[in-house]
Amino acid sequence: MLRVVSSVFFFFFVFTLVICPGESAPITMDQIDFTPDVVYGHKFGMALTFDVYEPKENTNKAGILMMVSGGMYSKWSPPEFILPWGGYLLEQGYTLFTVRHGSSPKFNNPEIAEDVLRSARYIRLNAKQFGVEPTRLGVFGASSGGLLTMSIATMADDGDQNAKDKVMKSSNRVAAVVAFFPPTDLREWVKKTHPMNEKFPALQFEEELAPKYSPLLHVTDDDAPALLIHGDQDTLVPIDHSEKIVEVYKKKNVPVELLTIKGAGHGFQGKDLDSAKKATLSWFNKYLMSATVKRSSNHH
Repeated sequence: MLRVVSSVFFFFFVFTLVICPGESAPITMDQIDFTPDVVYGHKFGMALTFDVYEPKENTNKAGILMMVSGGMYSKWSPPEFILPWGGYLLEQGYTLFTVRHGSSPKFNNPEIAEDVLRSARYIRLNAKQFGVEPTRLGVFGASSGGLLTMSIATMADDGDQNAKDKVMKSSNRVAAVVAFFPPTDLREWVKKTHPMNEKFPALQFEEELAPKYSPLLHVTDDDAPALLIHGDQDTLVPIDHSEKIVEVYKKKNVPVELLTIKGAGHGFQGKDLDSAKKATLSWFNKYLMSATVKRSSNHH
């Protein structure tokens, strides 16, 4: 898939192929406490929002931010749309926060990244209101959502205590991240001569800003453990985007794994899908379900 003409088609393509319900009877909306349109910020007179899905039974007090993003487009969908790609996590007791951001083509990647960084601050600040522990938050995303996941993973901080906005005073650190086929280095893509620049309006911003918003360049030794899952035949986002950042994680001694899906392109199906789903659940269970979540209170 070399071109993305429609944000809607891309969004449905990524998330209907990435996650599907498990073999057991899938969770339904009547088994979930659903809170729509929580406002985490404003821009251009409009609200930035996320939805909250909390299992009515057996909640595990951990939360996962899911980036609603494909091709840097973000849109509202009916609540039940979450179930095919996040239902298996709800079944395991996780509370899900489906985060929407200012969408391309109106907004570019730097503006979008700042949106989701703020969303993590808001959710952590208000975590207990949503029934989760602030130190037991994870982030998941695929493709551009993977880029945003890795942006939170590598750019989080403890907040600005001099800020007037209480949200900006809050930490946006998380305890675990999982990213499917994420771009991690935007320095070439922002160049006007690069094919990706023409295809994705969100990449059309000042070249000098690219390093600041390239997760590859921001890994530090106190970042959250990261799992990256990537197909070795991905022609849209080559697997070296994951391979390179994994090497940096290793140099910083941060827990990291790369699951390579042999023969897969930009999206998983069948057994590949099952492997990705199982690995995602295992990673979040490992780092969000421990009695004491490490690293989450460390400082850059």
